[in-house]
Amino acid sequence: MDLQLGLFPDDAPVATGAPVGPAPVPDTMQGIANRLSKSVRLGTSSWSFPGWNGIVYDRSTSEDRLAKHGLAAYAMHPLLRTVGLDRTYYRSIDAGTYRRYAEAVPRDFRFLVKADRLLTSPADPNAIGVRGANPHFLDPLYAVEEVLTPMLEGLTSKAGPILFQFSPTPPNLVGGVRRFHERLYRFLDALPEGPTYAVELRTPAFLNEDYAALLQATGAAHCYTVHPAMAPLEKQREVVSPFYQPTLVLRWMLHDGVKYQVAKDRYQPFDRLVDEDPASRDAIARTVIDALIAERQVFVIANNKAEGSAPLSLFGLAERLTDWTPDAS
Repeated sequence: MDLQLGLFPDDAPVATGAPVGPAPVPDTMQGIANRLSKSVRLGTSSWSFPGWNGIVYDRSTSEDRLAKHGLAAYAMHPLLRTVGLDRTYYRSIDAGTYRRYAEAVPRDFRFLVKADRLLTSPADPNAIGVRGANPHFLDPLYAVEEVLTPMLEGLTSKAGPILFQFSPTPPNLVGGVRRFHERLYRFLDALPEGPTYAVELRTPAFLNEDYAALLQATGAAHCYTVHPAMAPLEKQREVVSPFYQPTLVLRWMLHDGVKYQVAKDRYQPFDRLVDEDPASRDAIARTVIDALIAERQVFVIANNKAEGSAPLSLFGLAERLTDWTPDAS
């Protein structure tokens, strides 16, 4: 269960006052932020981790307090210009809640929003006992009414990509690979123009030339993901070229060979890099560079389970990127 679920009641205020402030930013890190292309937005999957004291926040405080008041402090860090809203994967939220988030962050900040899993699960994820078919699976009307409309009304110009994450799915559950692609194409094609739509697969069998073609036909983006359930990043780049993405969306989720719960237990309180992954960092950096060459906007989201501390993973990535790119003008 994602941390955000229990910590974001719909009436929770998002404050910018005294409960928590931003950690001091070292001059070297500020220099990296100044040199990094403004087309690159780095962020984490959430912001409610007390272990980030001294990294993102200026004091030690509770998860609950960070959930309610931490976003404003998080968004003041010069290298954290986006964040993933993962709670929306488990239940859609209303425009007012989105609006409170938007009011807590600067004008240039953007949110990457996970779409309700009812849109991406062929079986009803909320059913108890025997799990029947999900009537909202790839339903564009549900997407517009329950996901897109409140998100766009609440976040307005601060809305970033909306992510459709498909958990590992045996192809036979959706009528086979071709049938899945046909349904995904019709779904994406029926969505209104305007937002950036991104698709994250966790089933390697769905990653093929037909998938790349349907993305190009609908204008949707592939969400490159570093996760053991998915094909390696290099394979994703081979099938879906970063040069031809409308926006680069990439999520650095879980260290290879480590299960989610094991990583969570091993890495808590997420205040240091435990299992550094320079190979993934370099592959991500190459993917970002390709997108910048193609003059695309870039969103990179990191999870604590990638290396041990999501902000520190992103700070290392930013340093790698500024080693490879000329100073931003």
